[in-house]
Amino acid sequence: MKWIADPSAGSWLRERLDDRHETMHGVVPRGFPAYARVFHPASVRSLPGRAVPSWDELDRMPDADRDALFGQYVDEPATWAETAAAYGTVLHPQAQWGRIVRTPAGGDWRSRVAPDGRQFDAPVEGEMEPRLLAAIARHLVAHTSTPDAGCAAVWEGWGGLTGYLGHPATPAVMSDDPAHLEMLQRSMHDPFNNAFRKPTWQPGILPDEVSNGRRLELPDRAYVLFSAAPSAFADPDWTLYAPWRDVESERQGFPPSAHHPSILWPADRAWVLVSEIDFDSTVIAGSPALVAAICADPDIEALPLPENACLTWDADEVNR
Repeated sequence: MKWIADPSAGSWLRERLDDRHETMHGVVPRGFPAYARVFHPASVRSLPGRAVPSWDELDRMPDADRDALFGQYVDEPATWAETAAAYGTVLHPQAQWGRIVRTPAGGDWRSRVAPDGRQFDAPVEGEMEPRLLAAIARHLVAHTSTPDAGCAAVWEGWGGLTGYLGHPATPAVMSDDPAHLEMLQRSMHDPFNNAFRKPTWQPGILPDEVSNGRRLELPDRAYVLFSAAPSAFADPDWTLYAPWRDVESERQGFPPSAHHPSILWPADRAWVLVSEIDFDSTVIAGSPALVAAICADPDIEALPLPENACLTWDADEVNR
């Protein structure tokens, strides 16, 4: 995978996008015969023998009781279908998480306790695990004549990806010692002097040449473009080979990580994968055969999506 200095390789996407975001085609190109929506996994928390308490209930508990309770939690991935079954709602192509979990007006849709006492937490927007992308990519490479040539676009706004002119970000700290943490926080923050310091160049994960280079400009978003073989993402360890891998965090003890491409397509443009940063799903545009294969895979939760589908928070007409 290599940086593409000339982002015109992605100009065909701009020609197929709407200027307005009234439907998914504000971010998902038109002109494909079929579309699939891959639902990002949620998570579910349960407590053997009782309902998961609310945050207010936890706040009223003695510290010792609360700590003991935390040790009994069972956290697992959850599908949207499992979530809908718990709340008595319906999973359909344009379902929205807030409606699936029956969020009341003004309520927090991110974390809801179902009638059966389990707590369901919303999927992370704009992100999915490397193994899920690998499962999808295995189908993608089977439906292109150029599995070893293509492009990956990564949203420029992911924290730390590109360098910038400003003040250093607060470094990540890994410590279990409260006194040590307090000392580190004192050394990191100097609000009086920070206000008068001149901004300086702060390097990002990517080289300065890339940070200062041209972007693939699409409606309301800009991306760093890389040459990338779609077949590379069929390997769950693709993060180890991504040039936007966060090596500095690894030096501080974090596991290898890299955001998956926001947009991915093969050289023959047989399909395109779009993971919009504000969506809790990934949309794939391609052939009917590709969409059918993805939706039939038991390792992927996906449904066919009609053209002109709307994926905004209030688009779920079924679960109102």
